[in-house]
Amino acid sequence: MKTLQTLSLVLILTTSALAADDLEKRASWQIPDAEQIRSRLDEHLEKQNVNEAVKLQINILWDTPLISGDQSLLLDQLINSLILTNTDIAKLINRLESTPATEAQTTPELFNQEEIPPFFINNIRLYYARWLAQSELQDECLQVLEGIKPQDVVDPATLLFYQATGYHRILAKEKCLRAISLLQENNDAIPRRYATLANLMKADIGPLEKDSLDEVARLMSDIQRRLKLGRAGTRVRKEEDDVIAKLDKMIEELEKQQQQQQSSGQGAGNLNPSSPAQDSSDLGGSGPGNVDRRNHGDAEDWGSLPPKERQKALQQISKELPAHYREVIEEYFRKLARDGG
Repeated sequence: MKTLQTLSLVLILTTSALAADDLEKRASWQIPDAEQIRSRLDEHLEKQNVNEAVKLQINILWDTPLISGDQSLLLDQLINSLILTNTDIAKLINRLESTPATEAQTTPELFNQEEIPPFFINNIRLYYARWLAQSELQDECLQVLEGIKPQDVVDPATLLFYQATGYHRILAKEKCLRAISLLQENNDAIPRRYATLANLMKADIGPLEKDSLDEVARLMSDIQRRLKLGRAGTRVRKEEDDVIAKLDKMIEELEKQQQQQQSSGQGAGNLNPSSPAQDSSDLGGSGPGNVDRRNHGDAEDWGSLPPKERQKALQQISKELPAHYREVIEEYFRKLARDGG
């Protein structure tokens, strides 16, 4: 009997261990250990024949514990080390502090240097992309991060986080949700700010519906951001045209709804007279049964509303939405005025 109990206990413990392993395997990426990164850096320093004074500075840097154990600081620690080994890296990083965001490049020449191993180039790109995102240059940030995978950098959480924020900003809903899903695979290990903002982004963009006024308002906000940064090119003009087209569609649908309501109201009035006829009674009358033909106007005007009614329709669209959505409606009229419409 004891033997059976012992075997049952072993089986339970083994099953629990396997279940824990399965949970770990579900994460497609892992946060690298600081010692692993330092080992790769030491190999690079040896190949570059870095002098002892620089090595000493880098050793002091890596011997200092990370603040609060924040693994996202590994990226800064690595970049600060590479600055000491390569003047081109130092110039690029120092330039970020003085260069206006609007003058940023998406492919600095440094990214193509063959003497710097791809692993370190990818981390420099991540550092640069983070700066772009913090400067509200989400499109450029996503371009710089294109093709980089979690295993290619020392800080995969930051990579996935800024991919998610970039997709969220440009309303790429499906890509944003995929990036958030990957980030949350290691939800307990990533910085709390990443986990919190990931949940907020997911809750915000998840319900977003195509061609809704919510989407239009977000497009307008994105247009304002781009114009503020001096990005008044093809992308902005396309977004402006999309906004107008979506609003036109909403107004057309609302007009149809109002016409249907008016038609159904008139029909209901005819079916419910105030004094209905009694059964089997002769209503009299000797007319031929002809009626005057109602003039509905020209066919091309059928279904359109006068300007005042059209303005009412616009107000109805935004009636139950937050006040800042009214900016979208005002921009609609400004666009019509600019286009002579």
